Amino acid sequence: MDAEKLVSVYVKIRDAKAAKTKEMEDAIKALDDQLDSIEQELLSICKDTGQEGGKTSAGSFTRSVKTRYWTSDWDSMYKFIREHDVPDLLERRIAQGNFKQFLEEFPNLMPEGVNLESKYSITVRRSSK
Repeated sequence: MDAEKLVSVYVKIRDAKAAKTKEMEDAIKALDDQLDSIEQELLSICKDTGQEGGKTSAGSFTRSVKTRYWTSDWDSMYKFIREHDVPDLLERRIAQGNFKQFLEEFPNLMPEGVNLESKYSITVRRSSK
């Protein structure tokens, strides 16, 4: 096959995939909304009755507390971490864009243990005709 035909087929497949993805996302959103509504009703039951859950013939439910932490002041957070020597309060991952920029500025400074993987990819754009 020539490039013209391959790009044409690629665009058609990508469009079909996008349509199916949107369709499924809409269906999943509707199901998630139904689940959220039921969860709110079950939370109300727990609040009204003072219980932490319950059993039914269809299954059981348990109320639990999920807590999430975040900061709006990273400078203070980094200062706190240094002052209390608690680097484990952060997750271990490299900020990809920042690290790429760092290596562009300092190509000879690669920390030990850092792995690098580069691979070619193809970007296909629809013709604007």
